[in-house]
Amino acid sequence: MITPRRDPEILLRRYWDASNTPAISAGLTVLSGGYRVALAMRERAYRWRLLSTGRLPCPVISVGNITLGGSGKTPMVEETALCLRDLGSNPAVVSRGYGRDSRGIGIVADREGQRLGPRAGGDEPVMLADRLSGVPVVVGENRFEAGQVAINQCGATAIVLDDGFQHRTLRKDLEILVVNGRAPWGNGRLFPRGMLREPLSALGRADFIVLTNAPGPAEVVAASETIRRHNARALLIVAHYQVIGARLTPGVRDLAPADLHGRRFLAFAGLGSPRGFADTLIAAGVDLAGLVEYPDHHWFDQRDLTELGQHAASVGAEGLITTEKDWVRLRSLDPSPGLLYVLRVRLLLDAGREQLMQALDGTLASVASRR
Repeated sequence: MITPRRDPEILLRRYWDASNTPAISAGLTVLSGGYRVALAMRERAYRWRLLSTGRLPCPVISVGNITLGGSGKTPMVEETALCLRDLGSNPAVVSRGYGRDSRGIGIVADREGQRLGPRAGGDEPVMLADRLSGVPVVVGENRFEAGQVAINQCGATAIVLDDGFQHRTLRKDLEILVVNGRAPWGNGRLFPRGMLREPLSALGRADFIVLTNAPGPAEVVAASETIRRHNARALLIVAHYQVIGARLTPGVRDLAPADLHGRRFLAFAGLGSPRGFADTLIAAGVDLAGLVEYPDHHWFDQRDLTELGQHAASVGAEGLITTEKDWVRLRSLDPSPGLLYVLRVRLLLDAGREQLMQALDGTLASVASRR
């Protein structure tokens, strides 16, 4: 794996994988203790109603995770919105819009089409707008106000709250938690000593848990046992990424999954957990020449692509390959010299879509009965 620059985020991720520096460990442990205290104080503030939680007049389904980095959350947001639409609702996705250079409430897409680009709307919201034609996507730091805009201006009858597990200003009717089956809890430590956003006891808040991309049955069993120690009631299903092909940019020619076998690519990604991307490529049969790692939400420039193209040539790769989320942040650039492919995947719920549909249908009915 090649790191193009000594970015603090990348260095911290590497430390989590191999924490062999006692002085750094001690310092991060102290900071982690302060973070734990802050979480506890925030929880008490909501419990004592010093901080308020608003309720929208429609169902709110939260999709989130308990760790930093990739878990399959964004594809699960997409699947949840599609299920709600199949159930007859008019869903809208509400997100904070991490990485955008705008502030306040913004309508990334309405039922007529996309209205904001990735700089103003954020990479993940724009990617969701691309994949969810006709589904409104609204961003805002205040998710309650963003939800009101989705209802009043976009006609939403259900809200899918992206990255909402830790969000408390908006009351939620169903908590969907997505867990990365490859490294469910990271090193088991709370941020910044590890990648946990909350202690594992927070698993008890989830109503529906999706375990994604576990390498095998043993990892599924181990993660399930931990989940059940903290939450005996939540529905638990298993899911994995299914590669549906790769797109050559800036053209429209697609490669079928079988066409990826044996082809040598240099991969690059600006994700919270780029190693998962590498694992997906290897599982698809790609001859991986290497993975160049960038910080999450990294905005690529022409120099990045030029350096990547040169490196691909030096390692005998026929081209570059990246993720759909990264493509949103670089599609205005010229990919030459060299070929650039975008891997296309979807989240496949292993015999679990029916359970998800039932959970969502029950939530819709429960909220309707309160009116």
